Amino acid sequence: MMEPFRNEPFTDFSVAGNRRSFDAALRAVKGELGQCYEPLVGGKRVSPPPRWIDSYCPADKSLLVGKVGAADASLAAQAVQAAWDAFPSWSAVQPEARARYLYKAAALLRRRKHEFSAWMVWEAGKNWAEADADTAEAIDFLEFYAREMERLAAPQPLNRTRGEDNELYYVPLGVGVVIPPWNFPLAIVAGMTCAALVAGNTVVLKPSSLTPVVAARFVRLLQEAGLPDGVLQFVPGNGSEVGDTLVGHPLTRFVSFTGSREVGLHINELAARIAPGQRWIKRVIAEMGGKDAIVVDRSADLELAADGIVASAFGFAGQKCSACSRAIVHRDVYDEVLKLTAERAERLAVGHPADPASFVGPVIDAKAYRRILRYIETGKSEGRLVCGGDAGDPAGYYIRPTIFADVDSKARIAQEEIFGPVVAFMRANDFAQALELANDTDYGLTGAVYSRDRTHLERAREAFHVGNLYFNRKCTGALVGVHPFGGFNMSGTDSKAGGRDYLLLLTQAKLVSEKW
Repeated sequence: MMEPFRNEPFTDFSVAGNRRSFDAALRAVKGELGQCYEPLVGGKRVSPPPRWIDSYCPADKSLLVGKVGAADASLAAQAVQAAWDAFPSWSAVQPEARARYLYKAAALLRRRKHEFSAWMVWEAGKNWAEADADTAEAIDFLEFYAREMERLAAPQPLNRTRGEDNELYYVPLGVGVVIPPWNFPLAIVAGMTCAALVAGNTVVLKPSSLTPVVAARFVRLLQEAGLPDGVLQFVPGNGSEVGDTLVGHPLTRFVSFTGSREVGLHINELAARIAPGQRWIKRVIAEMGGKDAIVVDRSADLELAADGIVASAFGFAGQKCSACSRAIVHRDVYDEVLKLTAERAERLAVGHPADPASFVGPVIDAKAYRRILRYIETGKSEGRLVCGGDAGDPAGYYIRPTIFADVDSKARIAQEEIFGPVVAFMRANDFAQALELANDTDYGLTGAVYSRDRTHLERAREAFHVGNLYFNRKCTGALVGVHPFGGFNMSGTDSKAGGRDYLLLLTQAKLVSEKW
């Protein structure tokens, strides 16, 4: 029996030995850049693939991280069929045995922690701490979901009746399509994929085209852990071709998606259509972003609040669905909080993520870079630019941390998800208005309140409509098993990744009753 779940510790980079080990991993991984990774279907690598995706380092646009084979619609359909063919044997594997594959993968990943983190530095532009946290979260997902499957496999409590034997089982659904994002290229890939696998489903994984190398290396790790051929297919490719083929296929039973609202709604609509030969209603598990707010009450610790806004808004250059993009501050302390936040933002080191001194690295690619800069230009007419507002080193996709003040709640930069290092400050006349402004968005993912007023905290507990609400701490950094993660409204389908109910979304309950 495994010990109780505990979160994987983060690496302490103040320790010289840890810094040396991580630097060595960065150099070793850099020596492996430029390799090729083929699609995987039915346990066989597809070579040559229909085409190749070139993945470049966002911190150094000329540096090729790797070439990943991309599927076309035909290969995508073959992948679903291969997963369907493997489902009967994999679903028959005992849940405890399926869990052991995850435990083995977690052990392998723990031994190679710095290696996988280094890959994220080069491909996703994560700084040391962000990459390390991503790898730790991936380990957490493996360990947590393995234990959750064991819990669900145990006898389930039922009311008993005389003369009958009644048992409730959680059985797998079938073929799942997993479409993860680029911003957590290991943690979310591992969590979405392995939750589906440990529940007894077979999976077709279509990674983001922006970070496919990290995903390809994780697939190799699962193979090393002994995962049987055909249980997991790896098919990178274009969303409109490969993604639509996978989602619309009649043998697809469910889709797990994390990404933009636009794509999530498209997947939901496509999955709702019944294809010829389809015998079920497809499930969609979608996490679609946020427009998250931190509320600062006049009773708050203002230094602590400023720290929380900066960490939440500018960690990983604001490229988190949980990132703070709105700061809603009581008018009595508005100027002071704005000043403290701007001072901290100005001191943040913007630079190459391989440099341990860098806090803000690049945004992910040229498309994101141009989009964020357009929002900044829009912000100049919707608010007062306090700091930032410009690009950094042209060798990469760098944008300086940007703060706009005096923004109206209906402004575009206060309503639309920017997904970059931009935060809009808004003034609230009182706490009630602050909560109204916080809820004035289509999303409902994360939020935070800084206050020493217990009455106000209790009011926010009920009225602040988000899936993850934090008091007197930042609104990013959810821990598996501690802060089950997922939001309301246009933030998704109310799933809670890393929570005790998540595997229920990937299984179906079957009751067997025998009368004596």
